[in-house]
Amino acid sequence: MNKYQVSIIVPVYNTEKYLRRCVETLSRQTYKELEILLVDDGSTDGSGRLCDELALTDTRIRVVHKENGGLISAWKRGVEESRGAYLCFMDSDDWVDLNMIEEMADRLSGSAREIISSDYVIEREDGSRQFVWQTLPAGEYNQQEIKEKVIPKLLGNEQRTVCFSRCMKLISRELIEENCKYSNPAVKMAEDVIVMLPSLIDCERLVIMDHKAYYHYLYLSSSMVHRYDRGMYENVLLLRKITLQILQDKFDGSQLVNMRESADREFVFMLFLVLKNEARGNPSGYKKNIVNICKQPEIRQLCMNTPVKVEEKANKLLYLVLKHPNGFTVRLLRLAMVLYYRR
Repeated sequence: MNKYQVSIIVPVYNTEKYLRRCVETLSRQTYKELEILLVDDGSTDGSGRLCDELALTDTRIRVVHKENGGLISAWKRGVEESRGAYLCFMDSDDWVDLNMIEEMADRLSGSAREIISSDYVIEREDGSRQFVWQTLPAGEYNQQEIKEKVIPKLLGNEQRTVCFSRCMKLISRELIEENCKYSNPAVKMAEDVIVMLPSLIDCERLVIMDHKAYYHYLYLSSSMVHRYDRGMYENVLLLRKITLQILQDKFDGSQLVNMRESADREFVFMLFLVLKNEARGNPSGYKKNIVNICKQPEIRQLCMNTPVKVEEKANKLLYLVLKHPNGFTVRLLRLAMVLYYRR
């Protein structure tokens, strides 16, 4: 097996409690041709100091301290500082199996435009876990197969065919460097989409690992489930704008038309998250906000012209509210959210 250098980029911001575990699972990887970049994004706890301490334990660890600029600015700085032919990203509160890089690197070909993608496990604070598998069949896809079987299914499905997370992947440096231009720090939710979507479109060799959940994603209920994001709707609008620009840059003709239709369906599913955010986290203003959003002319036009296939029960209720925003459906959604998150 050829030994390619892999740069693992870890943005760090106020995760002192989890950082040591994260880094230890990287230092102890069975694959040794690594550089580990810890990008301290202006942490205000002891994370920055801990980064420096951990760097003393392994010569492959390098630390970059920068002013706080957000997640996108942190991983982009890591890309600039890295040297590896392949890039791997990891969040600083997560951890990985010790054989992850070796088994994924074994599938590398040396191509300048390839991605090796594995699966992940959601790890909850109560000890429960949920395995998440990609729906695209495992195997190796060449450029023509990516064009015919992968790209048309990237957007607009209830379940992702290929996970858009930048994590749990080995990615050729060229793909990331060429598509960093789409990453806008103003995007706070689903920010990985705007670098991974164009990277997958440009990919010439894609390998989907067969049910290999090496990556352990820590789900913190205190910081996620009960947090209300006032700017989520604006975030989704910006995400849609950038997505359409990516498609405009990458496609033309009938393929562009088809991809735009997929992007419209994608927008519908993103709106589900917006409605859920309002119904769950905005008890005093959810009704007004949901109705206002759903009655926007663009949203009404979208609902009329862009049917989506919905199978999950929760999404069926969200779709009902999106199409029929009235006092009854909106209150029903709020009740469902309250009951679900009390469990």
